[in-house]
Amino acid sequence: MSHNLNGLVAIVTGGASGIGHAIASALSADGAQVAVVDLNESSLPGVHSQTVNVGDDKAVRAAVQTVADTFGRIDIVVNNVGTGAQGSIETNPDEEWHRVFDVNVMSIVRTTRAALPWLRKSPSAAIVNIASIAATDGLPDRALYSATKGAVLTLTLSMAADHLREGIRVNAVYPGTADTPWVGRRLESAEDPAAERKALEARQPHGRLVSADEVAGAVHYLVSPQSGSTTGTWIAVDGGMSHLRLRPVKN
Repeated sequence: MSHNLNGLVAIVTGGASGIGHAIASALSADGAQVAVVDLNESSLPGVHSQTVNVGDDKAVRAAVQTVADTFGRIDIVVNNVGTGAQGSIETNPDEEWHRVFDVNVMSIVRTTRAALPWLRKSPSAAIVNIASIAATDGLPDRALYSATKGAVLTLTLSMAADHLREGIRVNAVYPGTADTPWVGRRLESAEDPAAERKALEARQPHGRLVSADEVAGAVHYLVSPQSGSTTGTWIAVDGGMSHLRLRPVKN
């Protein structure tokens, strides 16, 4: 790491595990002061950890204020927190649709809205929203999840347009199927976990699950001052799934 983030303060939602933990670790290693906002305490040494329900606007505002009071500034917001959902449009009741949208979309609204007064003062303000390959590619049994991640992607573009002239860059990263605790739990509940893992690996052209560190690397680039002309776009970390059409491997 080059310590490009020295002196910058970053908030990472959902930063206690999985991709969020990898992001918090990467930003911290590059010199940022990192505040993790999660339902669970972060185990990462040296970070400022707050246990917060991102569904509670007052709690989110208080957490962001605490970060600003502690460090005197906020420069980076990584909206990573999210939850999964399976099924077609008829699988989940309205309550589940509202719950997943609240976590995956409204958490971005609440966290960013609370941080905007400090981001506007930063010379290196950057926001990264974590979307998903499901935002752009039709996946079976992912109607609810895909709808929320599609919203994240379009929300990212609108935010980028709204805040560019305030000096705030907004981008997204969308991973393919990543090796995370949520995917691990899904595999454990499958009829044949080994076969399900093999199927998930095979649908990504590079033949394996995406690692959390690879997603963190993309986020690190987008929040770095070195990417100062990059805004209103996204990076796919998906092993080529969204655009490559390789021939099947011959046995």
